[in-house]
Amino acid sequence: MRDYEKETAFLGTWGPFQRIVFFLLCASTVPNGFSAFSIIFLGDAVPHRCRIPEGANLSEAWRRAAIPTRPADGREEAVPCRRYRLDAIANYSALRYTPGVEVNVTDVELEGCVDGWVYSGEIYQSTLVTEFDLVCGDNWKQPFTSSIYFMGVLCGSFFSGQISDRFGRKPVFFVTMAVQTLFTAIQVFSPSWEVFSVIFFIVGLGQISNYVAAFVLGSEILTGSARVLYSSLGVCLFFAFGYMMLPLIAFFIRDWRMLLVALSLPGLAYIPLWWFIPESPRWLLSQGRVEEAEAILRMAAKRNRVPAPEIIFTTVEGEEKQKSTQGETYSFLDLLRTSNIRNTTLILFLVWWTLSMGYFGLSLNTSHLHGDPYLNCFISAAIETSLPSPLAWRC
Repeated sequence: MRDYEKETAFLGTWGPFQRIVFFLLCASTVPNGFSAFSIIFLGDAVPHRCRIPEGANLSEAWRRAAIPTRPADGREEAVPCRRYRLDAIANYSALRYTPGVEVNVTDVELEGCVDGWVYSGEIYQSTLVTEFDLVCGDNWKQPFTSSIYFMGVLCGSFFSGQISDRFGRKPVFFVTMAVQTLFTAIQVFSPSWEVFSVIFFIVGLGQISNYVAAFVLGSEILTGSARVLYSSLGVCLFFAFGYMMLPLIAFFIRDWRMLLVALSLPGLAYIPLWWFIPESPRWLLSQGRVEEAEAILRMAAKRNRVPAPEIIFTTVEGEEKQKSTQGETYSFLDLLRTSNIRNTTLILFLVWWTLSMGYFGLSLNTSHLHGDPYLNCFISAAIETSLPSPLAWRC
Protein backbone atom coordinates (compact mmCIF):
# COMPACT_ATOMS: atom_id res chain seq x y z
CA MET A 1 0.00 0.00 0.00
CA ARG A 2 2.91 2.35 0.56
CA ASP A 3 3.72 2.00 -3.17
CA TYR A 4 0.14 2.70 -4.27
CA GLU A 5 0.85 6.15 -5.72
CA LYS A 6 3.92 4.84 -7.53
CA GLU A 7 1.98 1.93 -9.04
CA THR A 8 -0.90 4.20 -10.16
CA ALA A 9 1.30 7.02 -11.44
CA PHE A 10 0.35 6.11 -15.03
CA LEU A 11 -3.05 7.75 -14.40
CA GLY A 12 -1.59 11.19 -13.73
CA THR A 13 -3.02 13.42 -11.02
CA TRP A 14 -5.53 15.70 -12.80
CA GLY A 15 -7.15 13.91 -15.69
CA PRO A 16 -10.89 13.75 -16.53
CA PHE A 17 -11.35 10.90 -14.05
CA GLN A 18 -9.82 12.83 -11.17
CA ARG A 19 -11.73 15.99 -12.04
CA ILE A 20 -15.07 14.15 -12.05
CA VAL A 21 -14.35 12.53 -8.67
CA PHE A 22 -13.05 15.81 -7.24
CA PHE A 23 -16.03 17.97 -8.16
CA LEU A 24 -18.74 15.39 -7.51
CA LEU A 25 -17.44 14.58 -4.04
CA CYS A 26 -16.88 18.27 -3.26
CA ALA A 27 -20.44 19.06 -4.39
CA SER A 28 -21.76 16.38 -2.02
CA THR A 29 -20.77 18.56 0.94
CA VAL A 30 -23.11 21.40 -0.14
CA PRO A 31 -26.15 19.69 1.49
CA ASN A 32 -23.96 19.13 4.55
CA GLY A 33 -23.64 22.91 4.82
CA PHE A 34 -27.44 23.23 4.59
CA SER A 35 -27.99 20.68 7.33
CA ALA A 36 -25.37 21.92 9.78
CA PHE A 37 -26.84 25.43 10.00
CA SER A 38 -30.49 24.96 9.06
CA ILE A 39 -31.53 25.36 12.71
CA ILE A 40 -30.57 29.06 12.44
CA PHE A 41 -33.79 29.65 10.50
CA LEU A 42 -35.83 26.58 11.44
CA GLY A 43 -35.71 27.31 15.16
CA ASP A 44 -35.14 31.04 15.44
CA ALA A 45 -37.00 32.77 18.28
CA VAL A 46 -39.37 35.59 17.35
CA PRO A 47 -40.94 38.41 19.39
CA HIS A 48 -44.12 37.24 21.14
CA ARG A 49 -46.66 38.22 23.76
CA CYS A 50 -49.57 36.64 25.57
CA ARG A 51 -52.72 36.10 23.56
CA ILE A 52 -55.85 37.95 24.63
CA PRO A 53 -58.89 35.92 23.49
CA GLU A 54 -61.06 37.62 20.91
CA GLY A 55 -64.11 36.76 22.99
CA ALA A 56 -62.80 38.46 26.14
CA ASN A 57 -65.23 41.13 27.37
CA LEU A 58 -62.73 44.00 27.30
CA SER A 59 -62.91 47.54 26.04
CA GLU A 60 -60.33 48.59 23.47
CA ALA A 61 -58.42 50.55 26.11
CA TRP A 62 -58.20 47.58 28.47
CA ARG A 63 -57.26 45.25 25.63
CA ARG A 64 -54.30 47.49 24.84
CA ALA A 65 -53.35 47.67 28.54
CA ALA A 66 -53.70 43.92 29.18
CA ILE A 67 -50.02 43.22 28.44
CA PRO A 68 -47.43 44.80 30.77
CA THR A 69 -44.50 46.55 29.15
CA ARG A 70 -40.83 47.05 29.96
CA PRO A 71 -38.13 49.40 28.66
CA ALA A 72 -35.81 47.96 26.01
CA ASP A 73 -33.37 49.85 23.76
CA GLY A 74 -34.94 53.16 24.66
CA ARG A 75 -38.53 52.11 23.99
CA GLU A 76 -41.32 50.16 25.63
CA GLU A 77 -41.91 46.56 24.56
CA ALA A 78 -44.50 43.98 25.62
CA VAL A 79 -43.48 41.52 28.33
CA PRO A 80 -43.40 38.18 26.48
CA CYS A 81 -44.56 35.75 29.17
CA ARG A 82 -46.95 37.58 31.46
CA ARG A 83 -50.25 39.42 31.27
CA TYR A 84 -52.58 41.08 33.74
CA ARG A 85 -55.21 38.75 35.19
CA LEU A 86 -57.95 38.63 32.63
CA ASP A 87 -60.83 38.32 35.11
CA ALA A 88 -59.59 41.37 37.04
CA ILE A 89 -59.24 43.68 34.05
CA ALA A 90 -62.53 42.36 32.60
CA ASN A 91 -64.20 43.46 35.83
CA TYR A 92 -62.62 46.94 35.59
CA SER A 93 -63.69 47.13 31.95
CA ALA A 94 -67.27 46.24 32.89
CA LEU A 95 -67.25 49.03 35.47
CA ARG A 96 -66.05 51.41 32.71
CA TYR A 97 -62.87 52.29 34.57
CA THR A 98 -60.08 53.80 32.48
CA PRO A 99 -56.64 52.13 32.76
CA GLY A 100 -54.07 54.53 34.17
CA VAL A 101 -56.73 56.94 35.39
CA GLU A 102 -59.17 55.27 37.79
CA VAL A 103 -56.98 52.16 38.02
CA ASN A 104 -53.21 51.90 38.49
CA VAL A 105 -52.61 49.04 36.06
CA THR A 106 -49.28 48.06 37.60
CA ASP A 107 -51.13 47.09 40.80
CA VAL A 108 -53.17 44.43 38.97
CA GLU A 109 -52.06 40.84 39.58
CA LEU A 110 -50.15 39.10 36.78
CA GLU A 111 -50.70 35.64 35.31
CA GLY A 112 -49.06 33.46 32.69
CA CYS A 113 -50.07 33.13 29.04
CA VAL A 114 -52.84 30.62 29.71
CA ASP A 115 -54.44 31.26 26.28
CA GLY A 116 -51.23 30.90 24.29
CA TRP A 117 -49.11 33.46 22.48
CA VAL A 118 -49.21 35.85 19.56
CA TYR A 119 -46.04 35.80 17.44
CA SER A 120 -44.59 38.47 15.23
CA GLY A 121 -44.77 37.66 11.51
CA GLU A 122 -42.35 40.41 10.51
CA ILE A 123 -39.48 38.05 9.60
CA TYR A 124 -40.82 34.48 9.54
CA GLN A 125 -44.12 32.92 8.59
CA SER A 126 -43.44 30.09 11.03
CA THR A 127 -40.58 28.44 12.90
CA LEU A 128 -40.28 25.58 15.36
CA VAL A 129 -40.72 28.15 18.12
CA THR A 130 -44.05 29.43 16.79
CA GLU A 131 -45.27 25.97 15.75
CA PHE A 132 -44.64 24.21 19.06
CA ASP A 133 -44.68 27.22 21.42
CA LEU A 134 -41.04 26.90 22.52
CA VAL A 135 -41.23 30.02 24.67
CA CYS A 136 -41.45 31.03 28.31
CA GLY A 137 -41.43 27.81 30.37
CA ASP A 138 -40.40 25.78 27.32
CA ASN A 139 -37.81 28.21 25.96
CA TRP A 140 -35.00 25.81 26.94
CA LYS A 141 -36.12 23.52 24.13
CA GLN A 142 -35.11 26.01 21.45
CA PRO A 143 -31.31 25.92 22.07
CA PHE A 144 -31.49 22.28 23.14
CA THR A 145 -32.68 21.40 19.63
CA SER A 146 -29.22 22.32 18.32
CA SER A 147 -27.63 20.23 21.07
CA ILE A 148 -29.64 17.18 20.01
CA TYR A 149 -28.46 17.63 16.42
CA PHE A 150 -24.83 17.76 17.51
CA MET A 151 -25.32 14.70 19.70
CA GLY A 152 -26.12 12.92 16.44
CA VAL A 153 -22.99 14.44 14.92
CA LEU A 154 -20.96 13.11 17.86
CA CYS A 155 -22.32 9.57 17.44
CA GLY A 156 -21.78 9.66 13.68
CA SER A 157 -18.19 10.80 14.19
CA PHE A 158 -17.49 7.73 16.33
CA PHE A 159 -19.15 5.08 14.18
CA SER A 160 -19.02 6.24 10.54
CA GLY A 161 -15.34 5.37 10.12
CA GLN A 162 -15.80 1.91 11.61
CA ILE A 163 -18.77 1.22 9.33
CA SER A 164 -16.96 2.38 6.18
CA ASP A 165 -13.96 0.19 7.10
CA ARG A 166 -16.32 -2.77 7.28
CA PHE A 167 -18.64 -2.18 4.31
CA GLY A 168 -16.68 0.15 2.03
CA ARG A 169 -16.44 3.87 1.43
CA LYS A 170 -18.86 4.13 -1.47
CA PRO A 171 -21.85 2.30 0.08
CA VAL A 172 -21.52 4.29 3.31
CA PHE A 173 -21.22 7.54 1.36
CA PHE A 174 -24.48 6.96 -0.53
CA VAL A 175 -26.38 5.43 2.38
CA THR A 176 -25.54 8.36 4.65
CA MET A 177 -26.50 10.82 1.89
CA ALA A 178 -29.85 9.00 1.71
CA VAL A 179 -30.24 9.14 5.51
CA GLN A 180 -29.55 12.87 5.58
CA THR A 181 -31.92 13.57 2.66
CA LEU A 182 -34.74 11.23 3.68
CA PHE A 183 -34.90 12.21 7.33
CA THR A 184 -34.68 15.92 6.49
CA ALA A 185 -37.80 15.41 4.39
CA ILE A 186 -39.49 13.35 7.11
CA GLN A 187 -39.03 16.21 9.57
CA VAL A 188 -41.66 18.12 7.60
CA PHE A 189 -44.34 15.85 9.07
CA SER A 190 -43.23 16.21 12.70
CA PRO A 191 -46.34 16.52 14.90
CA SER A 192 -44.39 17.67 17.96
CA TRP A 193 -41.06 19.05 19.08
CA GLU A 194 -40.11 15.67 20.57
CA VAL A 195 -40.60 13.86 17.25
CA PHE A 196 -38.73 16.59 15.37
CA SER A 197 -35.80 16.34 17.79
CA VAL A 198 -35.50 12.55 17.46
CA ILE A 199 -35.43 12.86 13.67
CA PHE A 200 -33.01 15.80 13.89
CA PHE A 201 -30.62 13.56 15.83
CA ILE A 202 -30.65 11.09 12.91
CA VAL A 203 -30.10 13.93 10.43
CA GLY A 204 -27.01 15.00 12.39
CA LEU A 205 -25.73 11.43 12.42
CA GLY A 206 -26.18 11.17 8.64
CA GLN A 207 -24.68 14.60 7.98
CA ILE A 208 -21.31 14.02 9.64
CA SER A 209 -21.12 10.42 8.43
CA ASN A 210 -21.65 11.58 4.85
CA TYR A 211 -19.08 14.35 5.22
CA VAL A 212 -16.46 11.98 6.64
CA ALA A 213 -17.20 9.31 4.01
CA ALA A 214 -16.79 11.88 1.20
CA PHE A 215 -13.57 13.18 2.76
CA VAL A 216 -12.04 9.70 3.07
CA LEU A 217 -13.26 8.46 -0.33
CA GLY A 218 -11.77 11.43 -2.17
CA SER A 219 -8.53 11.29 -0.19
CA GLU A 220 -8.07 7.62 -1.11
CA ILE A 221 -8.98 7.90 -4.80
CA LEU A 222 -7.05 11.07 -5.60
CA THR A 223 -3.26 11.30 -5.49
CA GLY A 224 -0.58 13.95 -5.45
CA SER A 225 -1.53 17.62 -5.62
CA ALA A 226 -5.19 16.82 -6.39
CA ARG A 227 -5.44 14.93 -3.12
CA VAL A 228 -3.86 17.81 -1.17
CA LEU A 229 -6.20 20.35 -2.80
CA TYR A 230 -9.25 18.17 -2.14
CA SER A 231 -8.54 17.42 1.50
CA SER A 232 -7.29 20.87 2.49
CA LEU A 233 -9.64 23.13 0.55
CA GLY A 234 -12.11 21.39 -1.78
CA VAL A 235 -14.62 19.78 0.60
CA CYS A 236 -14.35 22.67 3.06
CA LEU A 237 -14.98 25.31 0.41
CA PHE A 238 -18.05 23.55 -0.99
CA PHE A 239 -19.36 23.05 2.55
CA ALA A 240 -19.06 26.82 2.96
CA PHE A 241 -20.92 27.33 -0.35
CA GLY A 242 -23.78 25.31 1.10
CA TYR A 243 -23.69 27.45 4.22
CA MET A 244 -23.73 30.59 2.07
CA MET A 245 -26.68 29.38 -0.03
CA LEU A 246 -28.76 28.59 3.07
CA PRO A 247 -29.77 32.20 3.92
CA LEU A 248 -30.57 32.84 0.25
CA ILE A 249 -32.99 29.91 0.18
CA ALA A 250 -34.42 30.76 3.61
CA PHE A 251 -34.98 34.39 2.55
CA PHE A 252 -37.49 33.27 -0.08
CA ILE A 253 -38.99 30.38 1.93
CA ARG A 254 -39.99 31.61 5.38
CA ASP A 255 -42.11 28.67 6.50
CA TRP A 256 -40.00 26.07 8.32
CA ARG A 257 -41.71 23.04 6.78
CA MET A 258 -41.35 24.25 3.20
CA LEU A 259 -37.76 25.24 3.93
CA LEU A 260 -37.01 21.66 4.95
CA VAL A 261 -38.53 20.42 1.68
CA ALA A 262 -36.26 22.76 -0.28
CA LEU A 263 -33.17 21.71 1.69
CA SER A 264 -33.85 18.01 1.14
CA LEU A 265 -34.26 18.19 -2.65
CA PRO A 266 -30.55 18.57 -3.62
CA GLY A 267 -29.79 15.16 -2.11
CA LEU A 268 -32.02 13.52 -4.73
CA ALA A 269 -29.61 14.64 -7.45
CA TYR A 270 -27.06 12.17 -6.10
CA ILE A 271 -29.07 9.05 -6.93
CA PRO A 272 -27.70 8.66 -10.50
CA LEU A 273 -24.16 9.48 -9.36
CA TRP A 274 -23.73 5.93 -8.02
CA TRP A 275 -22.48 5.08 -11.52
CA PHE A 276 -19.97 7.95 -11.64
CA ILE A 277 -18.25 7.70 -8.26
CA PRO A 278 -16.18 4.51 -7.81
CA GLU A 279 -15.22 2.58 -4.71
CA SER A 280 -11.85 3.37 -3.18
CA PRO A 281 -9.17 1.16 -4.79
CA ARG A 282 -7.11 1.50 -1.63
CA TRP A 283 -9.93 0.06 0.45
CA LEU A 284 -10.45 -2.77 -2.05
CA LEU A 285 -6.76 -3.63 -1.83
CA SER A 286 -6.95 -3.66 1.96
CA GLN A 287 -9.69 -6.28 1.62
CA GLY A 288 -7.65 -8.37 -0.83
CA ARG A 289 -9.99 -7.53 -3.73
CA VAL A 290 -7.20 -6.85 -6.21
CA GLU A 291 -9.18 -7.56 -9.39
CA GLU A 292 -11.89 -5.05 -8.46
CA ALA A 293 -9.29 -2.39 -7.65
CA GLU A 294 -7.58 -2.99 -11.00
CA ALA A 295 -10.90 -2.78 -12.85
CA ILE A 296 -11.55 0.68 -11.38
CA LEU A 297 -8.06 1.88 -12.30
CA ARG A 298 -8.40 0.54 -15.85
CA MET A 299 -11.69 2.40 -16.19
CA ALA A 300 -9.95 5.52 -14.90
CA ALA A 301 -7.13 5.05 -17.42
CA LYS A 302 -9.69 4.76 -20.21
CA ARG A 303 -11.34 8.03 -19.16
CA ASN A 304 -7.95 9.73 -18.95
CA ARG A 305 -6.98 8.21 -22.33
CA VAL A 306 -3.76 6.71 -21.04
CA PRO A 307 -2.60 3.10 -21.37
CA ALA A 308 -2.75 0.92 -18.28
CA PRO A 309 -0.10 -1.76 -17.62
CA GLU A 310 -1.18 -5.36 -18.01
CA ILE A 311 -0.60 -6.01 -14.31
CA ILE A 312 -1.13 -3.09 -11.93
CA PHE A 313 -1.07 -4.97 -8.62
CA THR A 314 0.13 -8.49 -8.14
CA THR A 315 -2.27 -10.89 -6.47
CA VAL A 316 0.46 -11.64 -3.96
CA GLU A 317 0.43 -8.01 -2.82
CA GLY A 318 -3.29 -8.14 -2.19
CA GLU A 319 -3.10 -11.46 -0.39
CA GLU A 320 -0.22 -10.26 1.79
CA LYS A 321 -2.13 -7.12 2.70
CA GLN A 322 -5.24 -9.11 3.54
CA LYS A 323 -3.28 -11.55 5.69
CA SER A 324 -1.51 -8.71 7.48
CA THR A 325 -4.85 -7.21 8.51
CA GLN A 326 -6.50 -10.48 9.54
CA GLY A 327 -6.91 -10.69 13.27
CA GLU A 328 -6.05 -7.00 13.69
CA THR A 329 -8.80 -4.92 15.24
CA TYR A 330 -8.56 -1.31 16.23
CA SER A 331 -10.66 1.08 18.27
CA PHE A 332 -10.39 4.66 19.51
CA LEU A 333 -8.57 3.29 22.58
CA ASP A 334 -5.54 2.75 20.33
CA LEU A 335 -5.25 6.54 20.23
CA LEU A 336 -4.24 6.37 23.89
CA ARG A 337 -2.01 3.30 23.79
CA THR A 338 1.41 4.92 23.37
CA SER A 339 2.72 8.22 24.71
CA ASN A 340 3.36 9.79 21.29
CA ILE A 341 -0.07 9.07 19.85
CA ARG A 342 -1.68 9.91 23.20
CA ASN A 343 -0.04 13.35 23.27
CA THR A 344 -1.02 14.00 19.65
CA THR A 345 -4.60 12.95 20.36
CA LEU A 346 -4.82 15.22 23.38
CA ILE A 347 -3.45 18.22 21.47
CA LEU A 348 -5.85 17.65 18.55
CA PHE A 349 -8.75 17.22 20.97
CA LEU A 350 -8.02 20.58 22.61
CA VAL A 351 -7.50 22.33 19.26
CA TRP A 352 -10.69 20.92 17.73
CA TRP A 353 -12.71 21.63 20.87
CA THR A 354 -11.55 25.24 21.02
CA LEU A 355 -11.97 26.01 17.34
CA SER A 356 -15.32 24.21 17.04
CA MET A 357 -16.71 26.09 20.03
CA GLY A 358 -15.73 29.39 18.45
CA TYR A 359 -16.78 28.46 14.92
CA PHE A 360 -20.21 27.01 15.68
CA GLY A 361 -20.83 29.44 18.54
CA LEU A 362 -20.47 32.37 16.14
CA SER A 363 -22.17 30.74 13.16
CA LEU A 364 -25.24 29.45 15.00
CA ASN A 365 -25.85 32.81 16.66
CA THR A 366 -25.85 35.03 13.56
CA SER A 367 -29.64 35.45 13.85
CA HIS A 368 -29.16 36.99 17.31
CA LEU A 369 -26.87 39.75 16.04
CA HIS A 370 -28.19 43.24 15.38
CA GLY A 371 -29.65 43.61 11.91
CA ASP A 372 -31.22 41.31 9.35
CA PRO A 373 -30.70 37.59 10.22
CA TYR A 374 -30.46 36.56 6.56
CA LEU A 375 -27.81 39.16 5.78
CA ASN A 376 -25.87 38.34 8.95
CA CYS A 377 -25.81 34.64 8.08
CA PHE A 378 -24.80 35.32 4.48
CA ILE A 379 -21.94 37.59 5.53
CA SER A 380 -20.72 34.98 8.03
CA ALA A 381 -20.72 32.31 5.31
CA ALA A 382 -19.14 34.62 2.73
CA ILE A 383 -16.29 35.37 5.13
CA GLU A 384 -15.68 31.64 5.44
CA THR A 385 -15.43 31.21 1.68
CA SER A 386 -13.01 34.12 1.32
CA LEU A 387 -10.68 33.56 4.26
CA PRO A 388 -8.52 30.43 4.63
CA SER A 389 -8.56 30.19 8.42
CA PRO A 390 -12.16 29.03 9.06
CA LEU A 391 -11.79 26.45 6.29
CA ALA A 392 -8.61 25.13 7.86
CA TRP A 393 -10.32 24.87 11.24
CA ARG A 394 -12.78 22.27 10.06
CA CYS A 395 -10.36 20.41 7.78
